[in-house]
Amino acid sequence: MEALVLKRIFRGLVVLLLIVAIGAGLWLYFIPPDLLRVGSGYAAKIVCSNVFIANRDPDEVLAEDVQAPGHPLLHLMRITVDREEKRVDAALLGSIAPSEAIYREGTGCTVVPVGTVVAGSDATKAEALAEADGVWPAGDKIESDESLAALLSDVALTGPGMRAVVIVKDGKISAETYGDGFSKDIPLLGWSMTKTVNTAIIGRLMMENRISADEKNLFPQWRSDGRADIRIADLLAMESGLGFNENYGAVADVTRMLFLEPDMAGFVEAVPLEADIGSRFNYSSGTAVLLSRIWMDRIGNASDALGYPWRSLFNPLGMTSAVMETDAAGTFVGSSYMYATARDWARFGLFLAHDGVWNGERLLPQGFVEAMHAPNRSSGGRYSKMQTWLPKPEAGLPSDAFVISGHDGQTIFVIPSLDLVIVRLGLTPRSQGYDAAMLVSEVVKRVRAD
Repeated sequence: MEALVLKRIFRGLVVLLLIVAIGAGLWLYFIPPDLLRVGSGYAAKIVCSNVFIANRDPDEVLAEDVQAPGHPLLHLMRITVDREEKRVDAALLGSIAPSEAIYREGTGCTVVPVGTVVAGSDATKAEALAEADGVWPAGDKIESDESLAALLSDVALTGPGMRAVVIVKDGKISAETYGDGFSKDIPLLGWSMTKTVNTAIIGRLMMENRISADEKNLFPQWRSDGRADIRIADLLAMESGLGFNENYGAVADVTRMLFLEPDMAGFVEAVPLEADIGSRFNYSSGTAVLLSRIWMDRIGNASDALGYPWRSLFNPLGMTSAVMETDAAGTFVGSSYMYATARDWARFGLFLAHDGVWNGERLLPQGFVEAMHAPNRSSGGRYSKMQTWLPKPEAGLPSDAFVISGHDGQTIFVIPSLDLVIVRLGLTPRSQGYDAAMLVSEVVKRVRAD
């Protein structure tokens, strides 16, 4: 009798567990948690951009760029690449929490709701270099400095996960090296280095007297509350007072914006004030996207706005590989999504090292680059007034040095007084403890010794 009762209890437990398992499966399938949707959105977006912009192998990108350094759940992501439709689908175990990223010529990949048809882009890509056989930056020839080149053979200096290092001295490439599988021709994601490019685009509009740093009343829904007093300058300095959450360890504002929201600027516009304007430094990718929306609206015509980065900046600098990506609403993701070869990132750094002057023509206002190595009011000397970081004092760099920095080890050190630019790109999570300032300090020592 007791055995029969235990058998019935066991069967009941099995049925209950099956019901729970089926229920959990249905819940995950039809109402997936945001964390899973963020993961699939991230996988789809990174694979899409690297396949259709950088021409890399999708399985390699999934394994190396998405899964190896990421959340354990990313190891369960499966992808499908449609090269004809230029689309990448990703989902947990192939079917749970699906996301889709679509490539558009000129503006790269964007995460869209599954099944969405997105119109093509009107962006104009950079023109080819006129003197491809000339010395860099007009062409591809380099003049190597053996002393600087020797530094790049030291893996402790170039760091784990290095994909490219380019050293530019006196306007020419003096040394460069690339990681296995990478070369001077492969565009690499700059992550938050995009913020500084976005800022330079605003500088171009300032040169044309089409925008001002002191402008207020930036969005209609801000005009009825304290956000009306936020200036463009406050957004640039990360001192807006907006309560944007940049915590990448969870489904925070930044991950929701980048991987779940089709209209990123619209999402950030709704963020309330959390502190007095100018009183607190709060690093925010959201405010960088707002800056994109502001300058694009200033241009007016959507087609003209999409082509403006190339007409105003990339074409003059010869940055033929540059691709700035938009969200599904057509706004440039000026916080995070720009691809370019290491040499083209170096062109941008050289442009800033020369105070926004290129080939004798001033493209940025006088004093604009100077603000990139001037600390803002509230960051304790860590961040500038113009979307750049300031080097740590212990690095021993000149006072005019500043750092264009991005996620996972993307850095450009710009030192105008030495006419020196050092680009270091890779896949190097902060947990690995690498600091590119070690490399830069050694380069500076060599340059000063010459």
